[in-house]
Parts: sequence; C-alpha cells; structure tokens
Amino acid sequence: MTTRKILVTSALPYANGSIHLGHLVEYIQTDIWVRFQKMRGNECYYVCADDTHGTPIMLRAEREGITPEALIDRVWQEHKSDFDAFHVGFDHYGSTNSAETREFAYGIYNKLRDSGLIESRAIEQFYDPVKQMFLPDRFIKGECPKCSAKDQYGDNCEACGAAYAPTELKNPYSAVSGAAPEMRQSEHYFFRLSDPRCQQFLREWTTGGALQAEAANKMQEWLGSESDSKLSDWDISRDAPYFGFEIPDAPGKYFYVWLDAPVGYMGSFKSLCNKLNTPSPDKGRAGEGFPSPNFDDFWSPDSQAELVHFIGKDILYFHALFWPAMLKNAGLRTPTKLCAHGFLTVNGEKMSKSRGTFITAQSYIENIKNTEYLRYYYAAKINGTMEDLDLNLDDFVAKVNSDLIGKYINIASRCAGFISRKFDGVVATHNQITGNRGSQLMGIFIGSEELIADAYENRDFGRAIREIMRLADRANEYVNDMAPWVLAKQEGQEAKLHEVCTVSLNLFRLLTLYLKPVLPKLAEQVEAFLNIAPLNWSDTDQILDGKINEYKHLATRLDPKLIAAMTAANTETLTPAPSSVTVAGENTHSEQRHAAHQQSVTKAEVAEAEKDFEPFISIEDFMKVDLRVARIVNAAQVEGAAKLLQLTLDVGEAQTRNVFAGIKSAYDPEQLKGRLTVMVANLAPRKMKFGMSEGMVLAASGDEPGLFILSPDSGAQPGMRIK
Repeated sequence: MTTRKILVTSALPYANGSIHLGHLVEYIQTDIWVRFQKMRGNECYYVCADDTHGTPIMLRAEREGITPEALIDRVWQEHKSDFDAFHVGFDHYGSTNSAETREFAYGIYNKLRDSGLIESRAIEQFYDPVKQMFLPDRFIKGECPKCSAKDQYGDNCEACGAAYAPTELKNPYSAVSGAAPEMRQSEHYFFRLSDPRCQQFLREWTTGGALQAEAANKMQEWLGSESDSKLSDWDISRDAPYFGFEIPDAPGKYFYVWLDAPVGYMGSFKSLCNKLNTPSPDKGRAGEGFPSPNFDDFWSPDSQAELVHFIGKDILYFHALFWPAMLKNAGLRTPTKLCAHGFLTVNGEKMSKSRGTFITAQSYIENIKNTEYLRYYYAAKINGTMEDLDLNLDDFVAKVNSDLIGKYINIASRCAGFISRKFDGVVATHNQITGNRGSQLMGIFIGSEELIADAYENRDFGRAIREIMRLADRANEYVNDMAPWVLAKQEGQEAKLHEVCTVSLNLFRLLTLYLKPVLPKLAEQVEAFLNIAPLNWSDTDQILDGKINEYKHLATRLDPKLIAAMTAANTETLTPAPSSVTVAGENTHSEQRHAAHQQSVTKAEVAEAEKDFEPFISIEDFMKVDLRVARIVNAAQVEGAAKLLQLTLDVGEAQTRNVFAGIKSAYDPEQLKGRLTVMVANLAPRKMKFGMSEGMVLAASGDEPGLFILSPDSGAQPGMRIK
C-alpha cells in the first residue's frame, strides 16, 4: 500500500471564550481520522491554532485591563488544556498571532494585489464618536425596523428574525459606549471575487470533488449562474483601533480576521516544520518514522500531498469560496477535501444555559471525568455528512454502559482472571487453540478489517462502531456459550478453559485495535494489560503470545447522577439583569459569539417569552394546519430543477404522497431515504411543471447559510398528527 502524505486541520477556535461540547464534535472527529491514518502507516500531520484577532478580543482585553497578547495567551492555555483532556492529539497547536502567519498573510496579500485582485474604495459605516472607532454590524444595536423590538443587533433581529442593514435600525446606539453612532466614510480594501478569474476558478473547484455533494450544491446556489453571478467583492480590511495584522503600505488599516484566520493553518504547519527540523530531545509524535516535513512539499501548487480541512457547515462559505480563491491566485495549492459537519444539539434542542445543556469542556471534565465516553458517543453518531448530531444525555449513559462496559470491557473482565489464576498469566499457544469455533471466530474478526477501515476512511465512524459492536456481540456469545466459569470447576477441562480464555482475549485485542482511533487512552491501558507493543492497523493477523499482566478494571459504568450534576452546574437563570451597556457578543444573556466561528446553533435565549409576536393566531387557526409525521420512502433529483428534490412520503395512508421540496442545496437524496420528517398534509395540491406536489415538508433556515428539515423524535410513526 502506498504511503500517503496528509496535512489535516480543524477550524480555529476563537480566543474569546471557552471550548464547549459543540466545538468538540469537530476536534474529536478530526482526531479520530488522524489517528486512523497514523495507525495505517501514513505520514499524517494534524495542526490547528487559536484564532486571535478582531474587535471582540481588543475590547475584552481593554475591559479586563490587560493587553490583547496577555488575553490570548491565557485563553490559549485554557483551550490547549481542554483539548489535551479529550486526547485531541495535535502535532502542533499554535496561534494566528504569530510571525509565521503574518509572513504568509503578507505574501498572499501582495500576490493578490500584484495580480490586480485587490481594490480600495470608500464606504460609509457607523462610527462611535466616544470610542473613536468604526463599528462592525454586531456592535451596533437599536430597535428592529420590522417589529420595533428593542436592543437588537445591527444585522438581524432575534425577536422576529428579520435581516437588515445597520443603517435601517431605529434609534441606533453603539454597543461599546452607548453613544449615538455617526455615519462616516472610510477607505476599505476588497478582494475582487467578482473578477472573472475567481468566478471561473470557483465554479470548477467547487464541483471538482473537494466538497460533499450537499456542500457543492450550496456553493452553486451562492455562486449563481455565469450570466447572473451572486458573488460580490469581499471586504478584507478594518480600521484602527483593531487587534490584528496591519496591511502592508496601508497605515491604520488591518486585515479582517477572516483573511488571516485560514492562513493560520499555514503558519501553524510552518511552526511544526521548524520544530521538527530543529534538533530536540523530544519532538512528540509528529513525523514518527518519516523524515522531517518540508513546508513546500505540502503547500506548493504541484504538491502531491493531501490537504484536508475539517470544518463546521456554518463556515463553509469562507472555506469553499474565499480560501481556495486566495490560495489559487496567490500561486499556492488548494484543499484536497473540505469535510463539513453539522451542529450539535443536546436532547434534541439547541444548547441552552437555562436547561444546563450549554456544557463547557471543563465542566464535563470536572463532573464526568472520563472524556473517552464522549469520544465514543460522538463516534457512534458521526456519519461523514453535514447532518446535525444530537447528544441525548439519557442515550449517552445507556450507550456507554451497554457498548463499552457491557459488551467490550466485559470480555476481558470475564476471562483474564482465569489466565492469571490457573495458568500463571500465560496464554495458550497457537497450536493449543484446536476448537473450530474459536479459530473461525478469530478469522471473522480479522476479515472485518477492510470493512471497518473503509468506514473510518470515509469518516462514517458510526458505521465502524456498529460493525465493531457486532463483533463484540459475537465475542460475548462465544464467552457465554463456552462458560469459562463452569469449565474452571470441572475436572479435566483445563486445556479447554485455557483455549477459551485465550481466544476471548485475542478477540478483545482485535476489538481494541479497531477502537483505538476512538479510545486511544483505553487502548494504551489494554496494551499494557496484554503486554503487547502499541497496536497498528497491520497487526490484525497477530495473536497473543506469552504472559499477560494482571487484569485491573479498565472502565466503570457511567452513573446518571454525574450527568445530572453536570447539567445542574451549567444551568443559569435568565432573570434579566439591570439595564446596562454591554459589548456585542459579551452580553451575559446572549449566546451571540464570533458569528463565523459558531460550532453549534446556540443563539440568544434572551427574553424568549417576553417578546411580542404579532399578529397572534388563535388555537383554532393553528388546528386548521394538519401537520403529520412522514417517512421519506424515496428521494431523487429532479431533472431540470436547480433547487428541487422529489420526495416520496409515507404519511400512514394507503398511498404515498409526492412532494417537491426546495432542499437540493442542503441534502444528498441518498441521505434522506428512511428519515422521518414533518409535512403539511392538508395543503392544497399544486401542479408544477415537474408533476403534482401533494404537500409540503417543513424546514428551518436563518440569516446564516443552512437549511434544515424538521425531524420528530425517535418512536414517532408515519401518519401521527402533530398537536
């Protein structure tokens, strides 16, 4: 098998808040894939960094009375500690506020400028006369121009959902000082994405296989047609005061954080190359068995190495349009793959401080302690698509206790003691395993390697876990049927007991090998217990030999009381605080964060019940809408339709329903088959040029990219009415 050269990155967490369980979906997913690649013998490097620039960082540091550098250093330590606790094994974790990132940002900018792709022009925007700074949209508040709700941000209303320009706000004020903002002109710099060179390249690149099907569809929607392009120029500058890199030859102008954030991938990898090419007593696990990496081998336009980005679907726009266009026109290579994932919900709903489900990594560590439980649960749910992942806390407890303890650990705990007590810790030799069933079972386990490897490679970790647990069931059936506890009491059954326990531990070793990308710490404990070298993917056909160590408990059952304690510790009251001016994104009662860095759909819980929604309807009006649970029997492309998919729905009637839904940009038809959704069953049929549409499926969308069909909880059946 040819050795692959792979550089892997995750999106950079913003240095203005704590890591939470929503963030960890991405970093755990990436780490599992990287560990699998390294077990396969591939030359694979995983780099990341804190995203450290921007107005929120500057203002927070100012309020705390420290420098931005001191703030980002402290947050870096916190982030790195959390990642370490969850065994996210970066080969290098850096910061975008580095000399390497600055150098690459300047180099890319200069090449874009020299190619005629940078343009400056005057724009008008709000200015805070007290703080003497131009205000980003999220730092302007006022009354919604649509519903008149007070204290709304400058780009969208959290009460009615309307989107608007900050200039449309009524009675606007600065969220920084409270002063009435003034309109002033400022010279800004733009990356000319509207240039035909960028347009043509992006149309080709976004359909060239680097994106998942649903992501590629979304890009075409954002790009528009060649005759009606929707892609406008990108404002890449911000005015002083600002914490970031000053634009070359433009005093007082700074790169917008989203220009240098992805460049941080390059800066972090360059730091790793420098480290590995410098003599050191300990270079970590990066590059083991390979020469120290050369930066140009991975980033030059003719590079044969793979560049794989793991990101949340909320930042797909930046990574699938801006980033590859920057790289291409700066004479660098473009990504091989963008692996976009969905958001995290908890118990079927968005993360919430009022319900205690907005859980930080540190809170999980303090209450649950065993972080590999979460790694396992996430792995069991991840399927390599952009679908959202739900952390159902009851199911989390049940799955950990059933799978890890009841199936996997149970094999070793029931057999290891007999090897230690009866055979001085020495397992049976290969020649002593004479039973056909044991030998055949070991062959089945070894033969599953390719299937499990394929699932890991395609990031369908849920499929890998299902196959591994199917094997665990087979191993437990063998132990139950052979009953070593009975053999141990019978005269003349010593050889049989020795064989059964040895076979069982060999099966346990193979399960450990297959689970090692997900459970690296537990795998280390098992390797020590079985007295074997660190497991690699090529070790499937090996068997235990010689003496094992005394078995000690590898894991304990997850107590539901720990979950209750964790949610209680994270529950916050939503009692309104006294009125005061707060900085956008820092309001205690708002989950608004650095918008482009959100890894979960956590928006404001602020005064949900206090906002007036007009006009009201009566319960009688609502009951006129017949909402039904529907199962998607089939989903197919509609020839000639840019946005439609044809859905065949089972709604509990004698005949299925045909519905055309405008969700092509968000979903691959194959991923929809078998899913439950919600439909309006009494909507009058509508004749379309593609056929008759006999209802409507419900989907949610907002101001940010994304379209999400509604799904009822498990247990719902087609035809059930939603009341």
